[in-house]
Amino acid sequence: MHQAVARIYQALLSGEKIAVYGDYDADGITATALLVQGLSTLGSKATPYIPHRLTEGYGLKKAALENLHQQGISLVITVDCGITSLPEVEKAKRMGLDVIITDHHTPLSEMPAAVAVVDPKLPDSAYPFSELAGVGVALKLLQALFQSLGKEKYLEKLMDLAALGTIADVSPLIGENRYLVKEGLKLMNSAPRLGVKEIITQTGLDTGSLDAESVSWVIAPRLNAAGRLEHAMASYKLLMTDSPQEAYQLAKWLEQKNTERQKLTVTNLARAREQVLATGISPLLVAGDKDYPIGIAGLVAGRLSEEFYRPAIVIKTGEQISSGSCRSIPEFNIIAALNQCHNLLSYFGGHSQAAGFTLPTRNLAKVKQILSELATAQLAEADLRPCLNIDALVTLPEMAGDTFQIAQQLAPFGRGNPLPAFLSRGVEVIDCRTMGNNNGHLRLKLRQGGTMWDGVAFGSGKYQAEVVSPLDIVYNLEIDRWRGKEQLRLNIQDFAPSKQGGKTNE
Repeated sequence: MHQAVARIYQALLSGEKIAVYGDYDADGITATALLVQGLSTLGSKATPYIPHRLTEGYGLKKAALENLHQQGISLVITVDCGITSLPEVEKAKRMGLDVIITDHHTPLSEMPAAVAVVDPKLPDSAYPFSELAGVGVALKLLQALFQSLGKEKYLEKLMDLAALGTIADVSPLIGENRYLVKEGLKLMNSAPRLGVKEIITQTGLDTGSLDAESVSWVIAPRLNAAGRLEHAMASYKLLMTDSPQEAYQLAKWLEQKNTERQKLTVTNLARAREQVLATGISPLLVAGDKDYPIGIAGLVAGRLSEEFYRPAIVIKTGEQISSGSCRSIPEFNIIAALNQCHNLLSYFGGHSQAAGFTLPTRNLAKVKQILSELATAQLAEADLRPCLNIDALVTLPEMAGDTFQIAQQLAPFGRGNPLPAFLSRGVEVIDCRTMGNNNGHLRLKLRQGGTMWDGVAFGSGKYQAEVVSPLDIVYNLEIDRWRGKEQLRLNIQDFAPSKQGGKTNE
């Protein structure tokens, strides 16, 4: 870190041109915005550079570095990328272009020859928290820089970006991430930046009551939509603009792109699911096609992994080059598996649960074979069924009063810190009906011990026939905000017929 700070300080003193090189997902976009905005506080007009997912691909690219060098830029700071870009950093060095890498992805055995490499996952890192998102690492760099110049108070204005990127990247909301998200949500609720405020307005979110879930389900997908289908710079501009008109237009455009992304995901998920079922459910799910849009391959892989509880890879195949997106389960480290066939890959990177790669198409069959063999061996003893972790066995009358308020003290909720899950047995079903698009959800009216509760089971419309009375239910408590009214309800995760006198499978 001190090497990175010293080099940036030198660049600021001598008026060098600095570029911030990011990534096209929400983590990379927010990290780019955070560092550019932070450096502007110190008098530097840093140039943002975010590669185009479809024409350039992920990470540092030699052509992009050459272009930046020709613009007179002498220092490139990466955010959310660069840790595996050995040849690209070497090329930059030969051009006389200094590179500082900030990243949170898993490094290779060899480090890039950069001026400084800042990554909490470095094998010799002494930093106490290794699960920062890319935007979190960028924030720490800025914090160190501000501290050295006595300007740490300016960091507070950037916490919203840190929270957005951390939630969007599904980083575990434990340790330092909890603090970053908590403080960022406070800022978004009290004084949201123009672009975020416009998304809140257009999507009907409640200003002042944003939580990690609304960021994850509403704001983050829209920020991600630009990079999935077009160029991520639109989302970057939305976060940086001070023009109400531009904010309105960009948010509206992102809304259209997100709708398009949703339709593409549904269509391609159906196709990938057919492929997987046609070849049989194996320990590793693989779907490949020349027409899979690379921008939504990761989403499709994620849905397959969730449904079948197995690692999944979705590949866009080309005549010469193919690209794959991987999503995994806790029992299988996908980045470690890719490392086992690194000599066959042109590029790979990511985390234990999410990764991506490109390779010559001629190597595809061999890579699939190696990964399938690894998955088969490592998951041989695993129970490949999704499980629900239940925090407490309670009755519905016990959930009244201040239970919800007490549980909220554990927020923000997300990966690593899920919403408390409760189990209630022998609940009487008063009413059950379908609702939503294609009757995809269930709305229930439930009673136990003289208390009545409303409940909703999202995505369970097809299981209406299995709803009998009494039921055992697993659920979270949530506030249903509808037409300005707030009401506490049960968000039902799973249900099964009550077994009187017997043991219910949990």
